[in-house]
Amino acid sequence: MQIFPLSEGVFTIGHDKIMVPFDPAKDQLNERPVGSFLVEIQPFLIQTARHLILLDSGLGFRGKSGEWQIFENIREAGIRPEQVTHVIQSHLHKDHSGGLCFENELGIKSPAFPNARYFISALEFDEGIRKGMPSYHPEDFDILRHAPQTEWLGEKGHIDADIRYETLGGHCPFHIAIWIQEGHETIFFGGDIAPQLKQLKTKYVAKYDYDGQRAMELRQQFAQQGKEENWTFLFYHDNKTPYSKLG
Repeated sequence: MQIFPLSEGVFTIGHDKIMVPFDPAKDQLNERPVGSFLVEIQPFLIQTARHLILLDSGLGFRGKSGEWQIFENIREAGIRPEQVTHVIQSHLHKDHSGGLCFENELGIKSPAFPNARYFISALEFDEGIRKGMPSYHPEDFDILRHAPQTEWLGEKGHIDADIRYETLGGHCPFHIAIWIQEGHETIFFGGDIAPQLKQLKTKYVAKYDYDGQRAMELRQQFAQQGKEENWTFLFYHDNKTPYSKLG
């Protein structure tokens, strides 16, 4: 399998949950609102022998050319966006789902990856529509309710023979984790359950999690199991380490 990190840059996020671009070369964290912390926004493309899988879809910002940034990043990897076969969402918080749908110059929205099947937790979708801002931005994904390529995920199961998922909660009530396996290689994407390498090495309860105790326990569980089974972890919010093994 081949991993393509699709970094959209570094941002600060505060209590208002607004993502503000941060340039480490000129910006100072202590000049941002109290409580702000640094995160990277980093969807992933995974190329397997049979699939081209997008894991979470980023912010939905425009890049330097004016094109959807996630499209720019995919092209820079030498791939065309229309080649993506699967879009799988760990959850639908606005920093993970902004690139799901594309709005053209006439304001008409459509799924951003027209040839892909979209895999979304049905419970998470309903939670996002119900709860709304500031954590969710329903207009980024509400058209998927009736899109023919949307496939609704249950509590756990297999998307394909080499892709499985499980609803775990923790960061939000219906957050899922995703495993992709090919041969003896396993890729684990925990979204915001395991967003950074350092969080797998530290025991603490994060205030921004829906159930901080549950999220902490999951991180410890996956760190131990992943180390034993030689998983490759993908880190959506790590501005230093996109992916890593723990062995």
